[in-house]
Amino acid sequence: MQDILINWSPQETRVAIIENGAVQELHLERTLERGLVGNIYAGRVVRVLPGMQSAFIDIGLERAAFLHVADLHREDAPGRDNPPPAPIERQVFEGQALLVQVIKDSIGTKGARLSTQISIAGRLLVFLPQDDRIGISQKIGSHELREQLRTRMQALVAPPNGGSSSGGFILRTNAEEATDAELAEDIAYLRKTWTAIRERAFKAPSGTLLHLDLSLTQRVLRDLTHDQTHAVRIDSRMQFEALKEFGEQYMPSSVAKLEHYHGERPIFDLFGIDQEIERALARRVDLKSGGYLIIDQTEALTTIDVNTGGYVGARNFDETIFKTNLEAALAIARQLRLRNLGGIIIIDFIDMAREEHQSAVLAELRKQLARDRTKTTVSGFTQLGLVEMTRKRTRESLAHLLCEPCPTCQGKGQVKTPRSVCYDILREILREARQFNPKEFRVVASAAVVEMLLDEESQHLAGLSDFIGKPVSLQTEPGLSPEAYDIVLL
Repeated sequence: MQDILINWSPQETRVAIIENGAVQELHLERTLERGLVGNIYAGRVVRVLPGMQSAFIDIGLERAAFLHVADLHREDAPGRDNPPPAPIERQVFEGQALLVQVIKDSIGTKGARLSTQISIAGRLLVFLPQDDRIGISQKIGSHELREQLRTRMQALVAPPNGGSSSGGFILRTNAEEATDAELAEDIAYLRKTWTAIRERAFKAPSGTLLHLDLSLTQRVLRDLTHDQTHAVRIDSRMQFEALKEFGEQYMPSSVAKLEHYHGERPIFDLFGIDQEIERALARRVDLKSGGYLIIDQTEALTTIDVNTGGYVGARNFDETIFKTNLEAALAIARQLRLRNLGGIIIIDFIDMAREEHQSAVLAELRKQLARDRTKTTVSGFTQLGLVEMTRKRTRESLAHLLCEPCPTCQGKGQVKTPRSVCYDILREILREARQFNPKEFRVVASAAVVEMLLDEESQHLAGLSDFIGKPVSLQTEPGLSPEAYDIVLL
């Protein structure tokens, strides 16, 4: 069973998923950083640009949004046998009202990019109200499985009494194992959402927001709440009432799980979630046995190194390694969810001499990853004894959401030693002395560097001063980073 805790504030919403008393996932949404992608507006064409095959659309924002001819809805799907789209000036005109959806947020001076091909995402499906086809994600299993799902969907969306079709659907990857009841609930939610959008569009003036992509709290009810959810606790009465109203309208089966938390302690203190967030940002993860993981996230991939540490509890060394790797497999699966690590992941388990131990560790890793809602693939051990796997990127990792590169080391994770900086300074003084003829050189550096120049490196500094024939003075700058320095010509 799982519990979902929602900590809401005007500036930020935080969600923690708890299973067996441990935090398994963290989700975060900040009010000022919410994008516009997915929002649907009543737009008005303010200018058509035939030379760019584009149009500017007023959707009520500070800058007009941008619509390209390729993003206009076509009755016939673009393909090799179909003619190219008609020029934009033959499809839209100034003053025309258009129903548009944001597909790309504004960047710099550019306005948001729009499309008239509307799509509404649900938990399992994407609704295409202007189409009538059933699409299946290519990442879903085999061709046979996709055809089975297509047949099931055609039966579920078929209108009664053989009426006309009311929109098409695309099955998302996580619909692979969905029941007919779950699919039917998603179909009903999406159709109800579209009906509400159309009703608002008939009477709304241009620039009106008709559909706001779901907030994190609403996505919790849509995407994260299921039969195994014990309760969804939220610490805001206002948000509780709003979420209850949303649930009653679109997800009635989930409303009974909603609870308003009004305890004196902050809701995240119940499970020490703030401390868990701090640990999820750390490079090292300690295991109960005394072993530990080292997790390094780079731009291209994530590496996870498993170490025995102080664990010597098993009867022999092979058993020690095996037990540590088994515990690490469980911890790694949880850390991937907690930190939301995606892309290529390389795991360096401790080398195991016995093949059955390797198989058991791999089986444990796959078993724990099976609980992950995000798609994962495990390739097994390579010739070098590494496990290669991938995890689909769904959103930014926790570290990228909460942190930025260190201004001191510029993200390298290390800085030069004071001695290395001293030698950089001595070389720079020599370089400056060959170009300029000041009365004195003054070195401004961190306390550790100045101290070393006055102590261990004083002989080298004095020798350089004699060689260039100029005095060299030292000045400490408390706020300076360890690698930074300045040489002032006096």
